Amino acid sequence: MTTVRGLVDRVGPTLLRTVLPGDRPVTDVVIAEGGRRTHVAEGDLVLGVAVTTPAKAAELVERTEGASAVLLKPPLAASPGVLSAARANGTAVVEVHNGAAWAQLVWLLRTVLDAAADDESGAEPGAAGLGDLFRLADAAAAVVDAPVTIEDANSRVLAYSARQDRTDPARISTIMGRRVPDDVLARFRSRGVFRELSRGRTTIFVPAQQDGTLPRLIVPIRMGGELLGSMWAVVPGPVADERAAAFADTAPVVALHLLRRRALADAERRRSAELVRTMLQGKGSVRLAAAELDLEDEPHRVVAIDVDSGDVLGAEGLRLALWERITAGVGRRLAVTELHGVLYAIVPDRAGWPALRDALWSESQALVGVGAPAEVVDLTESRAQAEEALGLVRARLIDGPVAVHDESWPVVALHRAAVATVPTGAADLGPIPLLRAHDEQVGTCYVDTLYEWLRHPGDPKAAARELRIHANTLRYRITKLVELTGLNLDDPDTRLALTVQLATGRWA
Repeated sequence: MTTVRGLVDRVGPTLLRTVLPGDRPVTDVVIAEGGRRTHVAEGDLVLGVAVTTPAKAAELVERTEGASAVLLKPPLAASPGVLSAARANGTAVVEVHNGAAWAQLVWLLRTVLDAAADDESGAEPGAAGLGDLFRLADAAAAVVDAPVTIEDANSRVLAYSARQDRTDPARISTIMGRRVPDDVLARFRSRGVFRELSRGRTTIFVPAQQDGTLPRLIVPIRMGGELLGSMWAVVPGPVADERAAAFADTAPVVALHLLRRRALADAERRRSAELVRTMLQGKGSVRLAAAELDLEDEPHRVVAIDVDSGDVLGAEGLRLALWERITAGVGRRLAVTELHGVLYAIVPDRAGWPALRDALWSESQALVGVGAPAEVVDLTESRAQAEEALGLVRARLIDGPVAVHDESWPVVALHRAAVATVPTGAADLGPIPLLRAHDEQVGTCYVDTLYEWLRHPGDPKAAARELRIHANTLRYRITKLVELTGLNLDDPDTRLALTVQLATGRWA
C-alpha cells in the first residue's frame, strides 16, 4: 500500500506538488464535484474537480475529515483557509499542475495505486501492464459512456472494455481476432480515418455506415509526436463536445502505459535475441538458454529470413508476423534474433512450424530458408542448413521464396557437387567450350539443348517443352551439335560426364 508521499513521488513533480505534507496510506481516488455531498473514507484521495473558490475549497477540506489528502489546482491549494482546515483534520494538501486534465490525473493515480497493489502482492514485473490497459479501457468507456477498444498503431487490439454487447459485428470480429479485420480496415481507410489519425486530430467521429457498422468516436494515442495507437468507442451517434474532450483526455495516460509496455517488450526482445544467438552459435550454456526461452525438449527448426527482401512487411512487420504465427495456439515465447540482415527464428517442428509454413508461403514477400529438425540443444547444424537453403533461394536455384533444406535435397546435392567441381576445371574439358563459343558467335542454343536432352533421357518431347520448341527442332539441334563436336551420345560415360559438366555451370 502506498502513502501520500509515495504517490506524489511516483506521479512526479510535473503534475503534483506537496503543499502540506502527509504520510497517510492511500487506497482510493474520490472525485468531489461542486454542490454534491462527497462520501469520504479513510485512505481516500479527494480531488477538488469542480472547486473554484478558496471558500469552497476550505469547505471541501473541512468535510473530508479522514481523507489522506485533498488535491486542488492553484491558487486554491495554498490558500490560508484550506491549509488551516487541513491542519485541523490532519489531511495533506497537494497542488495539481494548472495545465493537467483532471481525467488524465484520475487514471494516472489509479494506475499508480494498482501498480502498488501488484507490487505488494508479489506480481511479476510487467505482469500488470495488460491488466492496467483493460482497466483503462473500462475507465475510458465510463467517460464516453460507450464500449471502447485500445489498439496499437497496427490495429491490433491490446485491451477492451466491458459492455461489448452494445456493439456491432465489426467490433465483435475485431475482439475475437484481436485485430481489426482487413475488410473493416478497408472501409475505415476509404473514409479517411487513418489519414486523420496520422494528422494528429484530437477526436475523429465516423458516422454509421450502410452495412450496419455503428458510429465510432476515435481518439489517437500520441506521445512526443509519435502515433502509438488509438482508442475506438462505439457510440449511438454524435458525441457532445464536452464528453468527447473528456474521452480525449484519457489518451495521454494510455500513452504512458503503451510506452511502458513497449519498453518492457523491447527489453524482453533484446534478452530473447541474446539467448537465441547463444543457441544458434552453440556457444555458452545452450541448455540454460533453451530453458529461459521456454523451449520444449523436442525437435526444432531454424528459419532464416532475408529481412532486406521483405519490402512489403519490413523487418518489424516480419517479427510481428512471426510472433503471431509461432505463438498461435502454442503459448511459447518468441525465439527470434537478427544477424547481418537475416532474421532467425527457432520454431518447434510439430507445434509451430506447420502454421508458420502456411504463413510464409501465403503471406510473406521475403526469401526464406528452413533447416531440418534438430534437438533443441544442438541447433547449429539446422542454422547452417537454413542459411544454405536461403542461399539457394537467393540464387534462384529453387522456385519460389521458401526452401526447406530436407525437402530440397536434390538441389542441395547438385549445388554442393557443382561447387566442389568448379576448382578442378572439369567443366572446361572436352567439347563443352566449343559449344559455348558456337552459341556466342552464331546465336545457337546448343548448350541448353544438350542439357535438357540429358535431363530428360528418352523423352524428347519433355525436353522440347522445357526449351519451348518443337520436338523435331530438338532432334535437329542434337544432330547438328553432334556433327560439330563428334560426340558419341550413345556412350553412357560420355552422357554422365556431360551431365556433370553442364550441371556445374548451372548449379555452382
